[in-house]
Amino acid sequence: MLTSSVFCEMQIASRGRDSIASVASRRFAPRTQIFRESEPARHVYEVVDGLVMLYKLLPDGRRQIVELISAGGVFGVSSVPVYDCFAETLAASQVIAHDRASIEQSPELCRHISECVKRQYCSSRAHALVLGRKTATERIATFMMQCIPGRGGYNCPGPRGRNDSARIRLGLTRQEIADYLCLTIETVSRTLTALRRRGLIKIDKREQLRVNDVCRVCRMTGDH
Repeated sequence: MLTSSVFCEMQIASRGRDSIASVASRRFAPRTQIFRESEPARHVYEVVDGLVMLYKLLPDGRRQIVELISAGGVFGVSSVPVYDCFAETLAASQVIAHDRASIEQSPELCRHISECVKRQYCSSRAHALVLGRKTATERIATFMMQCIPGRGGYNCPGPRGRNDSARIRLGLTRQEIADYLCLTIETVSRTLTALRRRGLIKIDKREQLRVNDVCRVCRMTGDH
């Protein structure tokens, strides 16, 4: 809840003709709900560090994680006066709460938020491909590659010598991975076990693993 966060008010001066905008920098503990669906959308949030998940709940209680927001991303953007999803931290996170009125009054801040939204729009299209066309193994391989900065995407440097491995922290439980990739928890566990038996990954902890051959896992995403 907001009451469990550390709240700090700051004043930032915009450039040019922009007026001084009041923003709030807030620190949230892991597994803290930032806002609920249908609450008044008074702020747009920007992640400074940490990880935030956005999710929807169906009437029967099923959950779909629609987006994962890391440092540099924004959330809480809504075309209506209320939030259209739930937002919850997965790790300890620091976020900046931009007042919606301040964004509308500040061209510089509006441009900044717009650039963040553009980047996330491209990521959302890629995630739609994952859910719509990829197999379970391809989905999980894609998810793991997303956890390895600088690899598998534009301008990927390729293998890092003979030991092309990477240790990654998933940040999500098996159930949350399933909710994000539209799979069952049994399928997620079965696929990770199969990858481990093939020597492609080593599961160190529940939310942490080592990818033993990054390029080989990258080829399993179905993108190459």
